[in-house]
Amino acid sequence: MRIPGPPGFSSTRLFSTPGRICRAALLALSPLAPVYAHADPQKVWAAGAYSFSDELGGFRITGASGIGTKENPLVITEELNSATPVTMTIRTTKPIQPFGSAGEFANGLMYMRIDVLNNSGQAWVEFQFELQEVLDQPSVFGDGLSFDQRNKTPDNIWSSGFSDFDREFEPYDRLLFRNGKIDALKTANFDFLITDYTPRWTFYLVQDPRIPTG
Repeated sequence: MRIPGPPGFSSTRLFSTPGRICRAALLALSPLAPVYAHADPQKVWAAGAYSFSDELGGFRITGASGIGTKENPLVITEELNSATPVTMTIRTTKPIQPFGSAGEFANGLMYMRIDVLNNSGQAWVEFQFELQEVLDQPSVFGDGLSFDQRNKTPDNIWSSGFSDFDREFEPYDRLLFRNGKIDALKTANFDFLITDYTPRWTFYLVQDPRIPTG
């Protein structure tokens, strides 16, 4: 890779004295070395017709598998190091085709399992998921993206640590697990179905662990 010199530095002078070549090269490279040494590569995991990224920070994805069917759900394993909301970025990696074959197309039906390690040092007494088509903006009722909002009596929503759940569809798209507890250094499992009847290339899943108040 060619490293350009600083503005005003004459490249013709570099070839007049070998010693100057070495010194100039060292000066040009030395500021860059710390940047590359500390840079954190974007973390993206692919499964089925989607990719899952922790690029927005605050947590760490450690694995992804499955294709998104009820028999073979998309399983995401991750670690949360604090009791603050974090956001997963989800992108399609294959063509969009509503109701197409799972794994071959982003078909708008995603059976999900999220396995979360509580590494926050505090017990969680609730855990909420929120879907967003646009980052930091609510997913409204009419955008097609939801936690299976057409199904009034879902039988696919479950958690290992919480006995109840509530769903909100307006003005937010939220799924709250409650009546339970996930102690520090324990793993919580969450099952649910995401439906998107107008599939987008990118959307977001906000995860919000709750700790006791007062």
